[in-house]
Amino acid sequence: MSVALTALMGAVIASPAAAAEPKPSQEPRVSVEYFPEPGGEGRRTDVPLNTDTVSGRSAARSATPGAGTTDGQVGELSVTGSSADRLDVVIVGDGYTADQQDAFHTAAATKWADITNIEPYSSYQGLMNVWTVDAVSAESGITGDPTADVTKDTALGSYFWCSETERLICADIDKVASYAAKAPEADLVVVVSNSTKYGGAGYSGLEAEGYPFGGVSTLSSDNAQSSMIAAHEIAHSVGLLADEYTYDSYGTWTGGEVADINSSSFTAEQLAANRTKWYRWLGETDPTGGTVGTYEGSSYYPFGLYRPTANSLMRALDISDFNLPGREAMIAGFYREANALSSKVGTSSAVLRTSSIKVSQAELTGLASPELRWYVDGKRVKRAQGLTTVAPAALGVAADGRTHTVTVESADRTRSIRDPKVRAEATESMTWTVKASGHKAHQHH
Repeated sequence: MSVALTALMGAVIASPAAAAEPKPSQEPRVSVEYFPEPGGEGRRTDVPLNTDTVSGRSAARSATPGAGTTDGQVGELSVTGSSADRLDVVIVGDGYTADQQDAFHTAAATKWADITNIEPYSSYQGLMNVWTVDAVSAESGITGDPTADVTKDTALGSYFWCSETERLICADIDKVASYAAKAPEADLVVVVSNSTKYGGAGYSGLEAEGYPFGGVSTLSSDNAQSSMIAAHEIAHSVGLLADEYTYDSYGTWTGGEVADINSSSFTAEQLAANRTKWYRWLGETDPTGGTVGTYEGSSYYPFGLYRPTANSLMRALDISDFNLPGREAMIAGFYREANALSSKVGTSSAVLRTSSIKVSQAELTGLASPELRWYVDGKRVKRAQGLTTVAPAALGVAADGRTHTVTVESADRTRSIRDPKVRAEATESMTWTVKASGHKAHQHH
């Protein structure tokens, strides 16, 4: 999944002005997004990849944690399936000493609960695994808290006042990667820094630097308003959603239509006429308030580009809702990165007519509406709908000596999907060849 996510993140970075212009520097730097004020709109800048390159803020550890600590220990916060079938999120703590790891676990659970209180994260938790990794720091707290002159020796080197911006929390990405690698798989990483002070950041484009994950979010552990930062940042990676806020200095976009899912150079009338982007949602009452339309200002340009609603989580953190087009894009992303349907009965070998075929379907709730259907030779067997264990014979496969096929399909019928392409993403199937003669199953080549 990480490889796929890397490719998808490339699409985000390629969108118009997806990052601020880099500053001249000899050190490795990368684009980050941060939110200067709780509930406010975002900003982008570039920062060092590693804290060891930051003058006066080196967080090299004074000692390796001794025997008996939990440094590097992996925990399961929410594991719903194999990593091969799930979007894997890894949460790592910083600024927690050996005696404070329980506090880290509590903070990680609290932050993830905040994120999954938001739709569609809430309904699609069954497509995600969430792991924790203990990182034992020599000192409690992080650099720059409460004031810029405070320095701390921590496992990940996270610190406020990154790029001279107080609310921007940066970390040493090499150290983050080394801890995240201890989990079974890391598609996305969240760094929870031990602080009550508001702050955080979202790193993007890390695949270009050779990291195995697409994004890293940092946030302060004990500030309730910091949770929205991670919810916003994950949406870039999973939903491929663009920022909907603007910079006055960007002026007017004149480059024609853009690739972003939630940004367009077209007015509502043009979207409808061209049957493109979010035209299927136009006029609908939106969870963010108001109706879906075209509101000028998006993808950093105050003029010439439009967003679907007046406000949303992709514009500012004073609202904990995605708009309807954004919600649909997130659902598509979940299915792109995870499988709702799986089985231990392989499809590469034929099965007997009397064999038992058992499948697993991810547990989805709320907005999600998964439906399980069975087919024999392409014809639906309605009486089998919803069954997770079947025998081909019970489905009607006759003992006629012929070869037949049995197909199971998991389709999400949620009303949050209107685009047929997204509906296709949310539909998965598996097909088995059945030897109806009862002869021994054989391997296909």
